[in-house]
Amino acid sequence: MDNPMKVAQGVRRGFLPKSRVAVSLLFLMNGFVVGCWAPKIPDFAERLELTKFQLGLMILVFGLGSLTLMPIAGAQIARHGSHVVSRVTAACVLPILLALTLAPNIVTGAIALFLFGGFIGAMDVAMNANAVAVEKSMRRAIMSSCHAFWSLGGLIGSGLGGFVIAKLGVLGHAQLATVLTLIFLVIAWPMILADPPHPDEKKEKTRLPMTPLPWLLGLMALFSMVPEGAVLDWGALYLRQEMNASVALSGFGFAAFSLTMAIMRFAGDLVRDKLGGVKTLRVCTLFAIAGMLIAALAPNAELAIVGFAFCGIGISNMVPIAFSAAGNVPGLKAGIGLSVVTTMGYSGMLVAPSAIGFAAEHVGFSAVFMALPVLLVVVLIFSKLARYADGISGGGH
Repeated sequence: MDNPMKVAQGVRRGFLPKSRVAVSLLFLMNGFVVGCWAPKIPDFAERLELTKFQLGLMILVFGLGSLTLMPIAGAQIARHGSHVVSRVTAACVLPILLALTLAPNIVTGAIALFLFGGFIGAMDVAMNANAVAVEKSMRRAIMSSCHAFWSLGGLIGSGLGGFVIAKLGVLGHAQLATVLTLIFLVIAWPMILADPPHPDEKKEKTRLPMTPLPWLLGLMALFSMVPEGAVLDWGALYLRQEMNASVALSGFGFAAFSLTMAIMRFAGDLVRDKLGGVKTLRVCTLFAIAGMLIAALAPNAELAIVGFAFCGIGISNMVPIAFSAAGNVPGLKAGIGLSVVTTMGYSGMLVAPSAIGFAAEHVGFSAVFMALPVLLVVVLIFSKLARYADGISGGGH
């Protein structure tokens, strides 16, 4: 996925070339589609008459789709270049929201979710690889801002989703979202940087490291991304079912999370340069713990949304720091460390939320959100490892 790198020495090229605009639009598009999905989850569950346990299984299918197609995307990038795979996967993402909205039964819904997770994950791999290529061409770090655009897309998609569903219905929402997604892609398409294939990358990433450091960093990424997946997949349902929020208000949980995450990611490089990787990670983790506890203990939907906003502040730069550190492990090539950390991290965001659904079926979402800070405490325990991130640019969802 992400490939943190030291910015090449030499004269830096323009601040906003077309290639940077294009890759930023790809991140915006990907985040927008994911954000549009968040407020649709309650309707999806109600329409297919899913229990929390069954919805947890469906979300697991989404994660399995991602983990299935992401390695395939990586191999195709090595063979054809990230620009080709970015275009193909982005085109495959276009009809997915319509497919999810029109799915008449559990089987078709599961197939649509598998493809949704697969194409979103594959596009994620490709656009991150293209962002690295743009960084190299510009001799300037842009990865944090790219992921800020992903969060901004999530904010737009989830923030407007509830209102649009209330006004136009679920099908009208899917149609409008698809048109907007198509516009993003049409604008970006001709400007995407054409990078050369890298046939050696696949061979390099198949060798697993024997040193424990990248695995510990992977654990940090995993425990940082589980709360993010929880807010994305369960935040709206939590607000609807346990806080009695309206359809429109329930979409603001992930929207508030995405807003603060986007702001902090735009400022991420500056904050880390000022405080250093270790202190930045610790401050962010404390914000995330506080936010999750506020959301869990909130007496109403409005305060829970505030809690999700605090979570966004914290989680925004936790994963980027873990990924950056993985790209700077002493004595280990960046691609090898990143292959471990990204796989572990994204599996947390894509697969773990299904377990949250199983638990919520018995104890409720409030209790689950109250337990998630335990994972973040583990990140605090290993926070000294963030020292490897200093001087490296990187990012992650």
